Amino acid sequence: MTTPLVRIVDDDADARSSSSFFLSMMGLEIKEYESAQRFLDEDDMNRPGCIILDVRMPDMTGMELQVKLNQKNCRLPIIFLSGHGELDMAVHALKRGASDFLQKSAKPERLLAAVKKAVTAGMEEFESDSEIETLRKIYDSLTPREKEVALGVSKGELNKVIGYNLGISERTVKMHRANLCTKLNVTNAVEMAAFLRKIGVLDA
Repeated sequence: MTTPLVRIVDDDADARSSSSFFLSMMGLEIKEYESAQRFLDEDDMNRPGCIILDVRMPDMTGMELQVKLNQKNCRLPIIFLSGHGELDMAVHALKRGASDFLQKSAKPERLLAAVKKAVTAGMEEFESDSEIETLRKIYDSLTPREKEVALGVSKGELNKVIGYNLGISERTVKMHRANLCTKLNVTNAVEMAAFLRKIGVLDA
């Protein structure tokens, strides 16, 4: 099972080490980065977890890194840390999808609560993505004809209508339908439609 990783991105070595020590004592796996660029160059962003991100850093700020991560479609939850009361910046960060925005002076328990919340959200996102990837592989293993029948069934079309549209017999449609239920691990048209919606083949 993939375990979550908490990334701490902060140019302040003392602040970085302090947060790392506290969170590791709480049983979390931590990785430190002294700059946003170092994080971009080295981190495996496919691993679930979260990012604790300093707002003000040289070369690339935390806010600039957030923009880059959004452009990369990286969905790791971000907890911003700021040494100043920057309300406008906090609002912008949260609007861009940040999980939380804390003062560096916040109590360790407050940081831990924010990290636990972010890690939980990150793991749920990861598990959802993993499930969709598994379902997509199952769908990709179907024959072109099975995919056509699955789409017709999911749209609520009768077997004879599907057969007419595809130029095959109703009996053949029934055979494909039975095979599809086994391969997709579904029992009816509603479940088949839900399967196709989950992987984006059928519009919600």
